[in-house]
Amino acid sequence: MTFANWLTLSRIAAIPLLVALLYWPGQTGAWTACVVFALAGFTDWLDGHIARTRNQGSAFGRMMDPIADKLLVAAALLVMVATGKIAGWAVLAALVILSREILVSGLREYLSAMRVGLPVSNLAKWKTGLQMTSIGFLIVGDDGPAILYPREIGEAMLWLAAVLTLWTGWDYLRAGIAHAQPTSGGPSS
Repeated sequence: MTFANWLTLSRIAAIPLLVALLYWPGQTGAWTACVVFALAGFTDWLDGHIARTRNQGSAFGRMMDPIADKLLVAAALLVMVATGKIAGWAVLAALVILSREILVSGLREYLSAMRVGLPVSNLAKWKTGLQMTSIGFLIVGDDGPAILYPREIGEAMLWLAAVLTLWTGWDYLRAGIAHAQPTSGGPSS
C-alpha cells in the first residue's frame, strides 16, 4: 500500500462522515460537510499527483481511484436529493451525472475483459472539476450567504457538468463501440 493508495481509500472513508453531515441541519452541518467534501475531492488530485511524481502508480490505485470518485459523488448527490438540497429540475442533472458514471464504469469493465483501456480525456477531467465544484456550492446551498447565491450557482454549474457529462459519456461510448463488434467467445452478460 502506497501513500497515494491510502489517499484514495481516505475518500471512501470520508463518505459516512459526509453523509452524516449532509443530514445535520443548519449552517454548521452544511459548511462542515462542504469542507469534508472539498478535502476528499482534493485527495483525488493529490493521490494522482503523488502516484505520478513519486512513481507510486499501481493496479490497485488505477482500480480504486475511479471507484472512490464515483462513490463520493454518488453519495453526495443522492443525499442532497433526499434532503431537498437538490430539487426540481436539478434532480435531472444529478440523474444524468449518475447514469453516465454507471455507463462508463460498465463500459470500462467490458473493455478491460478484452484488455482495452479507456483513458480519461482532458474534457472529462474538466467535467469532474466542475462537478465537484458544483457539489460544493450545493452542499452549502441556502445555508450560505444569500448575496452570493450559492444554490443557484451550484445548480447552474451542475447543469453545465451534466452537459459535459453527456458529451464525455458519448465520446467514451463511441470509443467503446468500436471494440464491441460481434465476435465469438467475447464477454457477455
